[in-house]
Amino acid sequence: MIEATDFRNAMSSLTTAVSVVTTQGPSGVYGFTASAVCSVTDNPPTLLVCMNHTSRSHGHFVENKILTVNVLGTQHEQLSNTFASKLSVDDRFKEGSWTELATGAPVLEDALVSFDCEIEQIQQVGTHSIFICRVVAIKQSQQDESLVYFNRAYHQVGQVQFS
Repeated sequence: MIEATDFRNAMSSLTTAVSVVTTQGPSGVYGFTASAVCSVTDNPPTLLVCMNHTSRSHGHFVENKILTVNVLGTQHEQLSNTFASKLSVDDRFKEGSWTELATGAPVLEDALVSFDCEIEQIQQVGTHSIFICRVVAIKQSQQDESLVYFNRAYHQVGQVQFS
């Protein structure tokens, strides 16, 4: 049997993009920092997003049935920490500039890329829900440096342009 601590320690060696995942709808506006996001297929364009059942915003994502995955650039380390904190929803969204695309979920204006999605399926696995999300709109920036999480710390990945 693999202990949860051993698994978490091993997973810290898996480099992942850092995203702020947002929703807005009848249940209100909410957001959280996530590293468990990946593509499923490009036909139809589909992502999966994992979220802990115990998250205070979990039920709101389930009820709203939409979300936007805002992939963070290197300038967003503080924003990532804000959305991972215990701050109120209002305080979280004071940081950053927000707009929207097709679903109405908050889109970070200067995100590396934003995937606006409708939640099509929800699977329960252990402590988490897996949201299977159909991408209905994409907003991509011209940035080329991404914020990633590796070995329990933020790092930058990407091409530095020299003139």
